[in-house]
Amino acid sequence: MAAMTGDPETRMLAGTGWPGRAALAAVLAAMLAAPMLTGPAAANDSSAELRQGGLVLVKNPGVEMRAEDLYISPGAVVVRYRFLNTTGRDRKVLVAFPMPDIVIGGPDDMVSVPRDDPQNFLGFTTRVDGQPVTARVEQKVIARGVDRTAYLKSLGVPLAPQLAATRDALDRLPAATRDRLVAMGLAVIDEYSQGRDQPWERHWHPSWTLKTAYYWEQLFPAGREIVVEHSYAPSVGTTSGTSLETEDLRQSDDAHAQKRKYCIDSSFMAAVVKAKRAVGPMHQAFFEKRIDYVLSSGANWQKPIGEFHLTVDKGRSDALVSFCMDGVKKVAQTLFEVRKTNFRPTGDLSILILEPAPEGF
Repeated sequence: MAAMTGDPETRMLAGTGWPGRAALAAVLAAMLAAPMLTGPAAANDSSAELRQGGLVLVKNPGVEMRAEDLYISPGAVVVRYRFLNTTGRDRKVLVAFPMPDIVIGGPDDMVSVPRDDPQNFLGFTTRVDGQPVTARVEQKVIARGVDRTAYLKSLGVPLAPQLAATRDALDRLPAATRDRLVAMGLAVIDEYSQGRDQPWERHWHPSWTLKTAYYWEQLFPAGREIVVEHSYAPSVGTTSGTSLETEDLRQSDDAHAQKRKYCIDSSFMAAVVKAKRAVGPMHQAFFEKRIDYVLSSGANWQKPIGEFHLTVDKGRSDALVSFCMDGVKKVAQTLFEVRKTNFRPTGDLSILILEPAPEGF
């Protein structure tokens, strides 16, 4: 994607399609069997972001996406779609919202999950023409490519691997059952001591992938436009500090990969260096926040998105933000927008926000 530069201290660089209603079960199965959408491996002071996106609709040549209005901030993702049924008869279409997969490979892994709800962990809500929609939910547990949902349910173990209640449930299982879970790739053993004179503890941690999808059948009236809106709390990856503010790390492969992923340019880097000099070598200048949004599924429609409007809110006026998109304009202290017509996204959206660290950190 092309790049554009925003204000001097801010680098601005700057979903949905599928087959027919009779295959509802098969479509959900395919969606829940999709590859994992996980963020980078987490360090001790980091939590990894999960890639999230928008609605997925069973592809129907008679239903067009006339417009998409997408707002992304560290606190909320809000999407408003306008759909038009261009045929002469009403159509029912499967609409789904695939949650990002949750997979925790070991006890030291940390992923950013906004809510403790075992099913609706992003706080997903949706409305059609202003009226709330009651969606159904389907969850599957996958370990080593095998569906183990029924087995975990038979043990009374919660399916959400990120919850403390799930880890506690594993610890309470009989020893033979825990051994079997480890052999099946559903759990790993964590052994540690709380201190030099403390006894060693042994605990079992989930190591499966949780796949979650919300779905419903939506009526698209003949010849009439409807508005579908949904919102949720994004999974925001965080790191205290950033490799971009350290001279030697700025030359590392990871830093170069980060620059490519977020289209970071010289003006952004100059602002980072300036802030680092102001706090000195013993302190951190920034905290990282990272948001990944699956935008490319919008290219699956028979026609391009008629009107596309993206708003990125960096949250704080003193924060820096960078992402890859052309045509970016700063419209307020924290807001940047992109407008396109007949838009077919060719890639996904990755947003990097650097917030000033607390004084003395």
